[in-house]
Amino acid sequence: MDGPNVTEAFGDLKSSRALVVVHGGPGPAHYYLISLADLASGPNAILVIFYGQIGCGGSSHLRDKPVEFWTPTLFMDELDNLLNHYGISDNFDLYGHSWGGIIGAQFVGTCQPKGLRRLVIANSPASLPLWEKSCNELLDGMPEDVQQILREHEEAGTMDDKEYKDATGLYMAKHFIRVPLSDGMLKTLAAMAKDPTVTHATLGQKQFKIEGSLKTYSVISGLHKIAVPTLLLNGRYDEASDACIMPFFERIPKVRWYQFAESSHMPHLEERDLVMKIVGEFLHVHD
Repeated sequence: MDGPNVTEAFGDLKSSRALVVVHGGPGPAHYYLISLADLASGPNAILVIFYGQIGCGGSSHLRDKPVEFWTPTLFMDELDNLLNHYGISDNFDLYGHSWGGIIGAQFVGTCQPKGLRRLVIANSPASLPLWEKSCNELLDGMPEDVQQILREHEEAGTMDDKEYKDATGLYMAKHFIRVPLSDGMLKTLAAMAKDPTVTHATLGQKQFKIEGSLKTYSVISGLHKIAVPTLLLNGRYDEASDACIMPFFERIPKVRWYQFAESSHMPHLEERDLVMKIVGEFLHVHD
């Protein structure tokens, strides 16, 4: 690539260690995670850098690229570019949310970055089949009329229908984000609607059936290679259910797991202060 897709940084580049935040998707922009910039202030302030992935938000938009272009290797290479661009590859922490946690886990297990000190995998499934299974199990717990609407429209391919969108909103309010949408979340959703190229190529257009190029993607086989201390996060009502998180917990040697009791997929917005406390303490514990 011509250069890293860097969008925003908070804090002092002279900080002893930087936290690189990898957003979810693939396809949505990073804006919904801006609350993590809280970690750049206070007595234990650190540099927080948001990796704006290629194909979305303020990064390069490549609408004409074929499906085969959008690979996990591409996103890992771009992450490596970012680390080198900022000169932090010898001393950094990594926070991956949702898809960002999956690609972060593969990056760490595959590339073994020597400068990585700590890894946070937040609200991430260890495989896309586990994610699909979890979402469908959560759908089974919704009212029968909501289930019927969502399944019938996905079967018919009519996801643009207002009835489908309204029913999806009910599901999302329970399992995606349980608080009013922040400005950052609204900005992310608007950016995704404006250019869904990456999402459609990798995941497809349906909420409960993955039909894109990543439909069988899994990082489970390489998790034992993650040697750094790792923090797992999910919410009680999360689409990234306990079954999605369990392979990380079972296979990563140095791991701990914290579940947020009042959150779904966005604890950094739903229980913001507690997230900053838990993550901040993890990043500042001496090895």
